[in-house]
Amino acid sequence: MSSCCEPQPTKDDNNTSNHCASSAKRKVDYLLWGSLTLCVLFYGAYALGFGGPEWFKHFSHGVFELLNTMWWGVLVGIVFVGLLHFVPQQLVVSLLGRGGTFSGIVRATAAGVLLDLCSHGILMVGMKLYQKGASLGQVMAFLIASPWNSLSLTIIMFALIGVGWTLLFIVVSMVIGIAAGLIFDNLVKRRRLEDNPATLEADHPVAPLKPQLRTLWGNISWRPSAWGGVVSEGLKGSRMVLRWLLFGVLLAAAIRAFVSVEVFQQWFGPSVIGLLFTMVAATIIEVCSEGSTPIAADLMNRARAPGNSFMFLMAGVATDYTEIMVIKDTMKSWKTALFLPLVVLPQVLLVAVIMNVWGGA
Repeated sequence: MSSCCEPQPTKDDNNTSNHCASSAKRKVDYLLWGSLTLCVLFYGAYALGFGGPEWFKHFSHGVFELLNTMWWGVLVGIVFVGLLHFVPQQLVVSLLGRGGTFSGIVRATAAGVLLDLCSHGILMVGMKLYQKGASLGQVMAFLIASPWNSLSLTIIMFALIGVGWTLLFIVVSMVIGIAAGLIFDNLVKRRRLEDNPATLEADHPVAPLKPQLRTLWGNISWRPSAWGGVVSEGLKGSRMVLRWLLFGVLLAAAIRAFVSVEVFQQWFGPSVIGLLFTMVAATIIEVCSEGSTPIAADLMNRARAPGNSFMFLMAGVATDYTEIMVIKDTMKSWKTALFLPLVVLPQVLLVAVIMNVWGGA
């Protein structure tokens, strides 16, 4: 990878290079460390029972609750990212299928649905898949179909809104994921969006899957030091996500402190205006999949608006600023990041209107 410090033809250049490298080392990620510090302080304040103004109590409780809810998904996501670091790109391509193909999009969608992680863990894994060569369409399909479709949350949704509606939500979200993936790959083919530079060329042969899996399994080391390397690489690969995730926790806690969820629920009726309010709320309320599921169930059961419920689950994926910022940072493109809501939201809005009409019939 090129950098301002790469050429070293002369002694003076060496000095410049060393100065450039030392300057890079001193660069501090203020967003990451500032957000982490505030999260630790407010988490500790609530855990230790510190008092204070009412907003302080609500804010610290929000940080405490959000971190307690999402920590396991983040931890598992870090481990997955660390493991993916040691997985050859060819094996990732063999598992997901070649990018730019219908089967590759379907495989990526199925992988997102089957992987039992919250939205923040999925985001980490999705960005690593992109770095391993998955096409833009595959990554988007993986992200769109996955956040609340885990096995654990599916069981919870069965209890909250019923088996029928839950299965319908899953199927429709997969259809939207596949459609969005195809659209993104088509935009890449038409050169409207940048292709993934790590994607294998079309004429590059895809090796058989089973021999690669056997080789990978035979190379696994079970020594504690090896797993320390997995965690280390996972933290490095997840750094970009963690910085926005922690900032999102602070923002969500601030909203909880100053705006009650009940106020939003009063406006979440089964109407076009209600859907628009739902979309705005899903954008603002930065919660993980576990946090969005109970709210979505309330929209179904209390507001009697199944479309709003689906909108809240899916719009949060498409408009989540953490996701948009991480995509922008990883893919180095605001355009690609902003195309996520542009492609997904119209589909979600159409489906939500149909669900509200059908559910109210």
